[in-house]
Amino acid sequence: MARLNGKRAIITGGGNGIGAAAAILFAREGAAVTILEIDRAAGERSAAAAEAAGGKCLFIECDITQPEAVEAAVGQAVERFGGLDVLYNNAGGATARDGSLVDMPLEEFWRTISVDLYGSFLACRFALPHIKAAGGGSITNTTSIRAMKGTEGADAYSAAKGGIVALTKAMALQWGPQGIRVNAIAPGPVLTERTRGLGMTEEPGAQWGGVRPGQPEEVAAMAFFLASDAASYVNGAIIPVDGGAAAF
Repeated sequence: MARLNGKRAIITGGGNGIGAAAAILFAREGAAVTILEIDRAAGERSAAAAEAAGGKCLFIECDITQPEAVEAAVGQAVERFGGLDVLYNNAGGATARDGSLVDMPLEEFWRTISVDLYGSFLACRFALPHIKAAGGGSITNTTSIRAMKGTEGADAYSAAKGGIVALTKAMALQWGPQGIRVNAIAPGPVLTERTRGLGMTEEPGAQWGGVRPGQPEEVAAMAFFLASDAASYVNGAIIPVDGGAAAF
């Protein structure tokens, strides 16, 4: 039985890595999926894979940091599928230019905050009225274990993801009583095309206590659970999906 049958979902950053894995899984489980992705080629490829998995999928090229673009994209998704039940904010990620706050370019800090924190804020802002109109649903944000423990070398990313934790809890308090669950996933090291480019390999990393890197599908599985009715009593949770790295 398709466990997301009838649900309409938006996935930001759905063109690669965890987002692409989630798009395929959501579609396979019966959801009508809209992918918001700035990389057209990646978005089209991911949408085709989601449809091949048996679901309906719409790709919209979108810069998640631009309010007008996000509002229009959410509206287009609602028009296509008749409403909205699920938002999975996945867009974002660390970059090679991040590092110590005294060394990183100032524009890198603002770029990271814009994509990882402001982008999630915008998607929530424009999605919430539609999810409320549908009678409730689920929002899943993406933080990081860097927001849960002290780590060196990614100050902008850590700050942005810490903001996601606070935003998620505040939203859960406001919107939970109205039938909208708001949670966040805190991935650990995950092996994607992006993280490979930053030097991650399949070998366990000493920085994370010898934990092996995860696969995108392992994080997508948690996003799927939170989107499903099986998570009906989960609200305001920050859930590590990290192989135990946060415990190190």
